[in-house]
Amino acid sequence: MGILRSLRSVASFDTPVVSPRKRRFARAANIADLRLIAERRLPGGIFDYIDGAAEDETSLRNNSEAFGRYEFRPRVMRDVSSIDTSASLLGHRLQFPLVFSPTGFTRIAHSQGELAVARVAAEHGLPYTLSTLSTRSIEEVAAVSDGPKWFQVYAWRDRSMVRDMLQRAAANGYDSIMLTVDTAVLGRRERDVRRGFTLPPKLGPGTIVDGIMHPSWTWDFVRNDPITFANVAQSSNNGSGTAVTLSTFISEQFDPALSWNDIDWFRGEWNGTISIKGIQTVEDAVIAADRGVDAILLSNHGGRQLDGAPAPISLVRPVVEALGGRVPVICDGGIRRGGDIVKALALGATACTMGRSYLYGLGAAGEAGVERALAMLTDEMVRTMRLCGARSLAELTPDLLTELSQGDPR
Repeated sequence: MGILRSLRSVASFDTPVVSPRKRRFARAANIADLRLIAERRLPGGIFDYIDGAAEDETSLRNNSEAFGRYEFRPRVMRDVSSIDTSASLLGHRLQFPLVFSPTGFTRIAHSQGELAVARVAAEHGLPYTLSTLSTRSIEEVAAVSDGPKWFQVYAWRDRSMVRDMLQRAAANGYDSIMLTVDTAVLGRRERDVRRGFTLPPKLGPGTIVDGIMHPSWTWDFVRNDPITFANVAQSSNNGSGTAVTLSTFISEQFDPALSWNDIDWFRGEWNGTISIKGIQTVEDAVIAADRGVDAILLSNHGGRQLDGAPAPISLVRPVVEALGGRVPVICDGGIRRGGDIVKALALGATACTMGRSYLYGLGAAGEAGVERALAMLTDEMVRTMRLCGARSLAELTPDLLTELSQGDPR
């Protein structure tokens, strides 16, 4: 008894956790750990759909690795007891300069899908961008979120369907649209090809075995309503609206005739702000600003379209310099650390996005995983600012960074 009293005086005891997955989640230290937990929980084809990218996945790797080309120049003894991470973006004052990116077919990671992500974003007052190809509808998301809501759109062939979705978004409190412009055709995602993975997933012996081997995901999947492209189902006249009947219809809607004139069409149909996602050159950023868009997202679609496209972080400074402050610039892609956010802001970005980062959290533990992913990035951001001697976003300037030359041994 004396030994036990002595132990209690210097140590506390954890409550035993039976579930190995819950133990791993409790010990997760960063986004990479959430990714590993998601990989264990999700069937292989589902995880690869979330995790994979086009062709050799060069752009996917480079999106994150490119942040390593910038080294901090930390300043010391600057009284960092108070850190201000607030930012203004498209009429909203944000606690952190972060936007939740649109992701399609989100319920394959967890049955709550977009609802879980929207709730976390609203809780922190951050913009959540609902995908046209979401598995929860414009109305369902609006019902659970009183935070800033954006809607991601495509310039599809059927403009009456796009118009209907824009009207529904406006009626449900969405104040901004995000036009994706890098999908003239869909990229070839070879992990999906090797697995025979399609949207929606086709049932077969391999699918059934994979489901048996991942009971947590399978039980969550079978207990909930069938997955559908919810927004398209409500705005189209295409059959039952199930994912099966809509998948071919959707693939036929992507329009290779997309041009800059389409911006004018959206201006005529939408009274709120318009951002453009998929800018990959300085030249196109200038054209977009000249066309009057309200924000520019430097993005290569997470490496899922053109393999070999430039990493968004590499474009931030040249685009910001070319635009001269005319339009907010958002860095979209490769964010896995709060330090990545600091680097993008120091190079001139107004904000950054999180996409795969929250999907890993969602796949690992549902809404709690999304909350954890956001906390990881924001905690790391504040810590990095303190260690760099930056007390506010205004103090994040290019002087804070050194760009390493190719082959630099550091």
